[in-house]
Amino acid sequence: MAPYEALYGRRCRSPIGWSEVGEAELLGPDLVYQDMEKVNLIQRHLKTAQSCQKSYSDMRRRDLEFQVDDWVFMKVSPMKGVMRFGKKGKLSPRYIGPYRILRRIGHVAYELELPQELAAVHPVFHVSMLKKFMGDPSFMVPTEIIGVKDNLSYEEIPVAILDRQIRKLITKEIASVNVLWRNQKVEEATWKPRRT
Repeated sequence: MAPYEALYGRRCRSPIGWSEVGEAELLGPDLVYQDMEKVNLIQRHLKTAQSCQKSYSDMRRRDLEFQVDDWVFMKVSPMKGVMRFGKKGKLSPRYIGPYRILRRIGHVAYELELPQELAAVHPVFHVSMLKKFMGDPSFMVPTEIIGVKDNLSYEEIPVAILDRQIRKLITKEIASVNVLWRNQKVEEATWKPRRT
């Protein structure tokens, strides 16, 4: 079925088709019945396509649901203004908290009990910004230590240089250092170009 036929319920009339002999015009209930059949066929095809796309989407989707008085981490992003090796910010996400859930708003939003330092931040968050707190105290990162700003970003501060290396290219040498950042483990240290 052509798109024009699906939209208007009849074949496209062109000068070539005007001279066709023997084609009877449908009038009355037959025309209505034929149009209804085409509409039903299109609806069945659309429903099949939608269910296929839903199944593809559901394979990657995970349902997150929290209860009132649960403790959750809140996702924040590093400062976006610094360019490092052509990429903005850190690659790994950072969670702060935990914070207690006060109430559920709708199907996908929760209101959190935020501390006084985050009073300027709206306390309602989408479920994708939350992560369940499993009860291990080593995961707790206080907001005053990180220095979370009102726009839920923080600035990384280098603490120590762990290692140095020089990569030799054909025409030049590139010196870099392995930097340990504040509030991160040694395994999360990153290589940065050395400033001269």
